[in-house]
Amino acid sequence: MIEQINFEKQGGLVPAVIQDATTGQVLMVAYMNETALQKTLDTGKTWFFSRSRQRLWMKGETSGHVQEVEEILFDCDQDCLLITVRQIGAACHTGHYSCFYRNIEGEEVLSQVFNVEEWFRPGLEGPGVLFELIDVIRERQLTMPENSYTSYLFSKGLDKILKKIGEESAEVIIAAKNREKTEVVYEAADLIYHLLVLLVEQGVELSDVFAELRSRR
Repeated sequence: MIEQINFEKQGGLVPAVIQDATTGQVLMVAYMNETALQKTLDTGKTWFFSRSRQRLWMKGETSGHVQEVEEILFDCDQDCLLITVRQIGAACHTGHYSCFYRNIEGEEVLSQVFNVEEWFRPGLEGPGVLFELIDVIRERQLTMPENSYTSYLFSKGLDKILKKIGEESAEVIIAAKNREKTEVVYEAADLIYHLLVLLVEQGVELSDVFAELRSRR
């Protein structure tokens, strides 16, 4: 396939349109050189060439929002790629599911195909806040600032984290048994936070958990 792509027409790069394999929604557009396309074929994850940084990069290499390749097509002129993927997390660095979330007036709009990007918008309720929170937890683990509860958990180690998960699980059970909805919400949030701390301690990506849940659908 690589031999059929005309990389020289545009200075060694070709645009790659990334599309959700399930919904058909366009997620993003980036550029590939021959090496990026080869790594994409070899790994099953999307790789691109950054024109600003002048280097290869894998989508999701820092955020965990990887793209699992389903199919790669090229156009009639052999100088543009269409890649269908299974997107883990948000495709856009802003936290939106798709990079194409604004209309020509600059207003944020929901996709006519799939509204999942609304879930990932920073500052709103939904899975996006989990990615924001786990990034903060990772930062605390690296810098270990004083007077940080997260730093305290990491300093005490795995047993302390596991103990807190047990305690928070019990609090959720008690709140549920008492039919206290507000308390259930509060205690569930505590439990999820401590679970995220555990994921970071164990080196588990949140996207791995989402992928496992997707596989059970």
